[in-house]
Amino acid sequence: MPSDSLTVSPSRKLYSVDERARRDATIWTLVQGILAPIQFVVFLVSLALVGRFLITGAGYDLATYSIIAKTAVLLTIMVTGAIWEKVVFGQYLFAPAFFWEDVVSFLVIALHLAYVAALIQGVPAVQQMWIALAAYAAYVINATQFLYKLRQARLEGDR
Repeated sequence: MPSDSLTVSPSRKLYSVDERARRDATIWTLVQGILAPIQFVVFLVSLALVGRFLITGAGYDLATYSIIAKTAVLLTIMVTGAIWEKVVFGQYLFAPAFFWEDVVSFLVIALHLAYVAALIQGVPAVQQMWIALAAYAAYVINATQFLYKLRQARLEGDR
């Protein structure tokens, strides 16, 4: 696959006219618009709880529940996002306009699931929390990618 098909250059719009129409018409756009801020709030609460545990040693159970909740929301937004991508671009994942966002999303999912595996395997609590923080760092990168694309789409729509 040529590298130019993996990125959106200034000469290639993020959405074709038909893709923009499908994006605007599908309920999955609204679903993503609702789930994304929910995921961010869950992330912020969980980040605070994980930080509290790492600093004070208190609140392991709450931190653990919050990471599981964050993982559940992440998996939900990934599945619904894949459906959205299918409706808009005709493929479930790795549409050229969102290729790198999807790649990083898989890293985010892998790190969240690594946390779950560590929890199940009884890895020491502090190590579990560091895995969660790694997952959260990757999530911040991925969220930034999507916010950039959202801004790009809005600027495209203004033209």
